[in-house]
Amino acid sequence: MFIGHPRPVKPMGRYVSHLECAYTGKRYQPGAVHTVSDDGKPIVVKYDLEAIRREVSRESIGESMESGFWRYSALLPVTKKENRISLGEVLTPLIDLEGSCEILGSRPGSVTVKDESRLPTGSFKARGLALAVSMAKELGISHLAIPTNGNAGSALAAYATRAGIITTVLCPDNTPEINVRETQIQGAKTHLVNGLIGECGKIIADGAPHIDWFAVSTLKEPYRIEGKKTMGLELAEQLGWKLPDVIFYPTGGGTGIIGMWKAFHELRELGWIDCEMPKMVAVQSTGCAPIVRAWENDDEFAEFWEDAETISSGIRVPSALGDFMILEVVRSSGGFAIAVTDDETLEFQNEIGLRDGLLLCPEGAATAVAYRRSIESGQISPEEHAILFNTATGLKYPLPEVDSRIDKEMVDYTKF
Repeated sequence: MFIGHPRPVKPMGRYVSHLECAYTGKRYQPGAVHTVSDDGKPIVVKYDLEAIRREVSRESIGESMESGFWRYSALLPVTKKENRISLGEVLTPLIDLEGSCEILGSRPGSVTVKDESRLPTGSFKARGLALAVSMAKELGISHLAIPTNGNAGSALAAYATRAGIITTVLCPDNTPEINVRETQIQGAKTHLVNGLIGECGKIIADGAPHIDWFAVSTLKEPYRIEGKKTMGLELAEQLGWKLPDVIFYPTGGGTGIIGMWKAFHELRELGWIDCEMPKMVAVQSTGCAPIVRAWENDDEFAEFWEDAETISSGIRVPSALGDFMILEVVRSSGGFAIAVTDDETLEFQNEIGLRDGLLLCPEGAATAVAYRRSIESGQISPEEHAILFNTATGLKYPLPEVDSRIDKEMVDYTKF
């Protein structure tokens, strides 16, 4: 199995100009299987934006009959339509949190949730893994492997099964049980590991010389960023080709915050937007906050977070390969990084459910806490339009038990 230098394969998307190391800028050949750069850093896809500007209009996007994020295929690397693996993606809705203004400290209409739970497998991971799997199919890869805290594993399993590609998934043994079960039932060879996500990733990396698999770990291949980028493309289109003032994003590996920033810059270069760029806020848990610590210390890279633990399993990432990319996005956007507690997260998850009828996942609820804290600290104002990303359905996580019972033979109406 190819691990180091690229091997030639068939041509890539018509608008892809080249690939490059996100740290050094070193160029890499399109039409080849790549992992990380020679310097061990993520590789990103670059496009001939001038050609896209000449040949594609933003109006044509709105007229597209493509499903969900595949409407942006001109800005994606997949060459052939038959290689675009789809499970019926939709444009995820924007939902105002008007009932929760009191606890958020916001104004009506100023806080909007982009609800990624409506995607296949119930999370935003569908975006990145759909692109990774589609490119794996295009490049002739037959076995994919991934370490996951939950949602990435189930998304990879679903899309890879759809594509006829074998999948191996390794989960820390404290991964939410429903994530592990849905991963297995959707076709992946699923294993629990007595360690964290990084240790799962090491098993996959160490196994590559012995097993014919290709790792689609976060930022260890170029295409998950391209899938996550569609969150930014979609958001701009939904807002009439404008952008919000600030985006709060639950940040673990950080592919989404990096991908959206890439999308916004591509849209600006295409001339499809001409507004101010949003402040990008990386939201983490106090139980695992390497990006927050690095941002506060003005470090270029984030140190490994020991004994990582949080109920927000999707952001329990003690070390991110793209740490320098996340920090660059936060700083260049005028944003910041902030950590919130699990107690606050559970409180806001419950309150927003009661007030707005929207069941957020813990990671999504963490962004609401971060928003409130940012209002209180003066880092943002209530007048600014903020987007909070709810990255998965709350149904994948433990919920409070219902303990009230009614005896049908002796109904006590004082209980109602």
